[in-house]
Amino acid sequence: MTPDARLDWRAPHPSELHQTVGSLRRGPGDPAYLTAPDRSVWRATRMAEGPATMRLSQRGVDEFRCEAWGPGAAAAVASAPELLGARDDTAGFEPGLPELVEAHRRNPGLRVPRSGRVLEALVPAILEQKVITLQAHDSWRVLLRRFGEAAPGPTPRPMLVPPGAEGWRMIPSWEWHRAGVDPQRSRAVVRVAALAERVEEAAAMIPADALARLTALPGVGPWTAAEVAQRALGDADAVSVGDYHLANFVGHALEGRDMSDEQMLVALAPWAGQRYRVIRLLGLAGHRGRPRRGPRMPFVDHRAR
Repeated sequence: MTPDARLDWRAPHPSELHQTVGSLRRGPGDPAYLTAPDRSVWRATRMAEGPATMRLSQRGVDEFRCEAWGPGAAAAVASAPELLGARDDTAGFEPGLPELVEAHRRNPGLRVPRSGRVLEALVPAILEQKVITLQAHDSWRVLLRRFGEAAPGPTPRPMLVPPGAEGWRMIPSWEWHRAGVDPQRSRAVVRVAALAERVEEAAAMIPADALARLTALPGVGPWTAAEVAQRALGDADAVSVGDYHLANFVGHALEGRDMSDEQMLVALAPWAGQRYRVIRLLGLAGHRGRPRRGPRMPFVDHRAR
């Protein structure tokens, strides 16, 4: 099927498709994200103009093609360069530590994506609050299968576009319960969806103002705002303070010890402006944090309550 819009784009720096946009996938089986056998990435999204399906493919270290279908196709291909890290220039980044230097050298195409779709990143981040990731991903799949819209275009398998603001607002309380989402998180989603216009304005703000706007929303704290900034706003400095494992991961990667959030921020201070990039590189360098000897976050089945 001929796409409704297409863009061929050459990045101004090395970029790697999967390392860059992979953070947008909400777990295996995400109905809105698919990696095809030919290594192209399919993404179902909702632009201001309407739903769209994007097919992103890479040729060489810096050549990309974006094809799109649906009412939002033109806007989707126009957003593709920033989604692929066009704004994320690492020219001034100084890794410092030898292992960061090596990880940066081995992964020159790692970029921070900027989807520009703030509510679309905010809803799954709220679903991931204070539950294990697998549980949140399961809730995301259930909700999209029940309330998502069929993605336009010749997708390799059926895909679903996430609901828009009104769609999230209209989900009945019992459907949230069936999806394993407790009332606190479901209310937070409904409230931010009611403020969708203000939510989306964050995409045009400088990082500090965007984070202030997001954390002023009901049910959105620093962790949730950072998770959104890393995906929707292209913020290479956003640190997910309050994460269940992150402080100890950074602490053991940098200093071989457990850390509190405050200690983690002190340790990351030399890379101010690039702290999220450093965390990504530490992961690519092979760090897995401390051995897990303490209790893990429990799986809480809210459907049984």
